[in-house]
Amino acid sequence: MLKKFIGLALLGWFAQSAIAADLPDFTELVEKQGAAVVNISTTQTIRVPQMFQGAPNLPESDPFFEFFRRFGQQMPREQESQSLGSGFVISADGYILTNAHVVDRADKITVRLSDKREFKAKVIGADKRTDVALLKIEATGLPKVQLGEPDQLRVGEWVLAIGSPFGFDSSVTAGIVSAKGRSLTQENFVPFIQTDVAINPGNSGGPLFNLKGEVVGINSQIYSRSGGYMGLSFAIPIDVAMDVVNQLRTSGKVSRGRIGVSIQEVTRELADSFGLSKPAGALISGVDKGGPADKAGVMPSDVILRFDGKVVASSSDLPRIVASTKPGSKVNVQLWRKGGKLDVSLVVGEMQTEGVVAQSKQQQNGRSEEATASELRLGLVVSELSEQQKAELQVEGGLVVEDLKGAAARSQLQRGDVILAVGNIEIRNFEQFNEVIKKVPHGKNIALLVRRSEGTVYIPVKLDEK
Repeated sequence: MLKKFIGLALLGWFAQSAIAADLPDFTELVEKQGAAVVNISTTQTIRVPQMFQGAPNLPESDPFFEFFRRFGQQMPREQESQSLGSGFVISADGYILTNAHVVDRADKITVRLSDKREFKAKVIGADKRTDVALLKIEATGLPKVQLGEPDQLRVGEWVLAIGSPFGFDSSVTAGIVSAKGRSLTQENFVPFIQTDVAINPGNSGGPLFNLKGEVVGINSQIYSRSGGYMGLSFAIPIDVAMDVVNQLRTSGKVSRGRIGVSIQEVTRELADSFGLSKPAGALISGVDKGGPADKAGVMPSDVILRFDGKVVASSSDLPRIVASTKPGSKVNVQLWRKGGKLDVSLVVGEMQTEGVVAQSKQQQNGRSEEATASELRLGLVVSELSEQQKAELQVEGGLVVEDLKGAAARSQLQRGDVILAVGNIEIRNFEQFNEVIKKVPHGKNIALLVRRSEGTVYIPVKLDEK
């Protein structure tokens, strides 16, 4: 009996040892790579509704608001908001990668290294469409991560995250790759890596490692009904992020292709109605007049099956394939039309771009460090008007206000305003706007001519003191 018991015990021990031998050991990975992961804290000055001591909380449109404005004691209109995130060092001279939403609208960014040193960080550039931001701190000899190849990832492979969930620095969590190439609502330009790695608020912007210790993604989002981790996490592939980084460093903006179509998913019923053997491709529901697709003869009801040699398995594939194609490229497009395949060629256009929060210290497209500083102190994120918008507004140029912070946020500017002029100088594009702004002295008021609804109005903005 005793021999039988000992035998069973040994068998159980051997079984547990075999299972343990199959599980990965992350200790060496964490020891080697953990020092390159940083904590990012931000401070933002936000506007609050106008309030007056002894007065009820009235909106500015209320008829009694003006009475209390004149005779009441005004209370502060701004307050500070703080947030936390993660990031990682990609070069020894202080370049750091994180999510754009981690540093969005931040007035102050502090990076804390694993050795507890703290640095003030500058935003070199940020791209909201991919949620990628590049920061710079003044430091040298920093530990940096090694970059991997997301294409080599396999579903079921072990991966590991290091970050600062809820402010707990250098927290390590592990899991597996659940899926690749995921498309999320309103996120058409990123083929997300889905994992079951525990990700919580504060992990955003941190690295996702493979077992080789290489960064394969940036932890960006979770799917949750509670606000916390529920087993579904999503990371931006590092090759997508580095493409954005390289464009931000060299040109100060991210260029994306466009062909001027509206698309929808090909369901089984639609596939049957168009004579397709299976639901695949992107169904064209609309074509922009005069756009690249229109010029190539693409029509509504066409189904795009291949674009530039790449298979369009579903409608969600097309936006990121087109966006990653260099504007001006001539590509072949395979269509399904009237029961058969048809090849057409088109010249890819350029998607309307957003202004970036900041630029590199180096001269980019002829801009100097002084021009970079002017963009930062005005605090505007703008985009150029499309040709269609110009036609609708009957203007030759202008910039749409996408976001505001700093001096702009303290003015009466609003999102959606169209900036037509600075003083009496008409504005046509980014470059001209920046050239005008950089000549304005610190602390000086400027007057922006703004188109809002059906009318125009000058709005003063006081630039921050140096």
